[in-house]
Amino acid sequence: MKFRSLILWIVISIVLTACGDKAANEKKLVPDQPITIDKTIEEENKQAEEAVSDSKEEAKVEEIEVKPLPQTLSELAALPPGHVDYVGILKPEEQKQMDELTKDLPDISGEPSEQRLDAYYNEILAIFQQDFQGPEELIAKLKFQSIGSPDIDDPRKQFKENLNVLVLLDASGSMRADLGGQTQMDAAKKAITNFMKGLPKDANVGLRIYGHKGTGSNSDKDLSCSGSELVYPLAPYNQSAFQTSLDKTQPAGWTPIQLALNEAQKDLAPFKGDENTNIVYLVSDGISTCDDDPVGAAKSLYNSDITPIVNVIGFNIDHEGQKQLKEVAKATEGTYQDVQNAESLQKELDQASEIAKKWADWKRDKTARLKGDRNRNWLDIFGYGTREYKKRVDEGQQVGFALQYLYQTRKLMSRESHDYLRQKNRDYHEWIEAEYTKLSRELHEMNDKKINEAIQMLEEKYIENAP
Repeated sequence: MKFRSLILWIVISIVLTACGDKAANEKKLVPDQPITIDKTIEEENKQAEEAVSDSKEEAKVEEIEVKPLPQTLSELAALPPGHVDYVGILKPEEQKQMDELTKDLPDISGEPSEQRLDAYYNEILAIFQQDFQGPEELIAKLKFQSIGSPDIDDPRKQFKENLNVLVLLDASGSMRADLGGQTQMDAAKKAITNFMKGLPKDANVGLRIYGHKGTGSNSDKDLSCSGSELVYPLAPYNQSAFQTSLDKTQPAGWTPIQLALNEAQKDLAPFKGDENTNIVYLVSDGISTCDDDPVGAAKSLYNSDITPIVNVIGFNIDHEGQKQLKEVAKATEGTYQDVQNAESLQKELDQASEIAKKWADWKRDKTARLKGDRNRNWLDIFGYGTREYKKRVDEGQQVGFALQYLYQTRKLMSRESHDYLRQKNRDYHEWIEAEYTKLSRELHEMNDKKINEAIQMLEEKYIENAP
């Protein structure tokens, strides 16, 4: 009896223990309140992270810096040119070139913000940016061509008894560059020779070269940067002697523009401005590379008692070089012209030939009024307007073609984005056309006034008030 009771007690204990373990296990399997709370917190954290991510994305959009488009023709002219040659989109080879030019543009096929589209337009515009010319260069040219006019009060631009023309020729190593059958140096020599031949026999001419010593290597930099030589001293033109001096000039080293200008001041020192009309032409194919100050040297030459007129020609030069040479011309109130080949270089030098012929006419008859000034100015203004109009058309069409190609062929933007960018392109280039049309009209109106009065009005409007 006792034994049965013991067995029964053991069985009951085992059953109760098993039930307790099962209940405990089942309790563990039922989600309790703390787990429910943890899940809610996790969802809230996820939502918070998404909100932060969205805010960061919005901030990222807001941080896009969109540089404003030009507000004046001077600002337009200051933009570095891009690919100025026409690129089509119909032929496979044209599309390949278009792909190469636009390869770094972002994919905007989603829903970009207006700010992102404005930034995109700036990027595609920069690719096809034309090399626009602002009013400053034209005004400087008109001022130069007014030399000797009876209407001019500026002593610097009045004819004197003697005319001296000094050419400073870049003979640095880069002048070996090929222009399609001839080097830049050969093209420059030919243009300068033709220019000198056309000057009046009573005029003095001179030729100074610079950068013709050493090589372009660092070890020769000091030698080259100290190299400038007056190969034909100021005197009436003698074809044989001048050609001999020119022939020995070969492109070699670095580009010491400051040195050339400083030495030009010494060359012209005997020819004071009260009795001499002094004209200096600086020809260079690049920026000064001798760690010097060409602008300071130009100011010193300009402010001396030589009172020269200093004109600058950039020969097949890049945008950075243009900027420096334009500053040299601006410091001397002279002209700057960018030329790409022998023909355009010759054309610019011929401008000085016309002034020299006017001087010869003045010497023969000091009381005669020089005729044809207004007609010549009219042609210059017309030519200027025509060239800039073509650039406006070319640039607007090129950007438009690129947008069409990227939308229809490459599928890199939506219809809405394409339409927005096309309209922005039309508006921008209509503004350019309106600005140049207004400038040309004002120039023609001023051309009917006395030259001195017209130039003063132009300077007040476009130069003195420029930002």
